[in-house]
Amino acid sequence: MPSGSSSKRERQYEHIKESAQDRGESAGRAKEIAARTVNKERARSGESRTASRTSTEDMSSGRRGGRRSGKGAQGPTYDQLYEEAKQRGVKGRSDMNKSQLKRALGAKS
Repeated sequence: MPSGSSSKRERQYEHIKESAQDRGESAGRAKEIAARTVNKERARSGESRTASRTSTEDMSSGRRGGRRSGKGAQGPTYDQLYEEAKQRGVKGRSDMNKSQLKRALGAKS
């Protein structure tokens, strides 16, 4: 974290880093994700000296994460569908694509 960061941003950084590691990201990648996310939030809220246009005009990191979590127009990701198929014991799941996994699970397209 940059010097002068608030304790709130320090906690946010640690939380994001730990969450990324829990999802299986490497330590280095988890640090990168956390730093980029916190820096974007700092720029959006006016806490940083400089901010790129994409940091201030793009969608927030929280909204972007929500869209990637399977709640968007495309539904759950391939990996999410595959894990569910694995839990349910669907045969032939490794040879299926996303739409085939949806059908096998009875998910809405």
